[in-house]
Amino acid sequence: MDHACSHSVDHDLSSRPADKRAGFARWLASKDCTSCWKAARDADSESKEEWLATKRAEEQEAAVAWATQFDMPDLEGSEKTLDWGGRSRHQLMSAAHTALVVEGTWDDADWAELEEKARGITRAGWWIDQRDADGTDLLELLDAASEADRGTENPFR
Repeated sequence: MDHACSHSVDHDLSSRPADKRAGFARWLASKDCTSCWKAARDADSESKEEWLATKRAEEQEAAVAWATQFDMPDLEGSEKTLDWGGRSRHQLMSAAHTALVVEGTWDDADWAELEEKARGITRAGWWIDQRDADGTDLLELLDAASEADRGTENPFR
């Protein structure tokens, strides 16, 4: 059978019912052969992984710059959670600022109070756990944070 990729491959269609072989053969001919399909899939997977790595690096760079600019403390946690927690904190704080100040009714004093509360939460895992929260809920979430989330040394994090 000649495939869309121009490769010829022998296919055993004997396991298919006789009345379905011709239709399946037409369908197969319209597709790339297995080797070309796998190569395209692997290349696509590599490009997605490359894109994701680039996007994560850009987000990380933005999170570090933001944390430095706004004097946010370093986060605590395992090596695996530190970068993710920093990105999560930056994204949630940015969403909260947009919702509460830019689009909302908060003034600079209100925001400064929330920002100070956010500085008190240094456990990276807490920020990761809140990553899907709505920005308007951040004040309530910060108030509900436990002492373990507030930077006390805890070897079980």
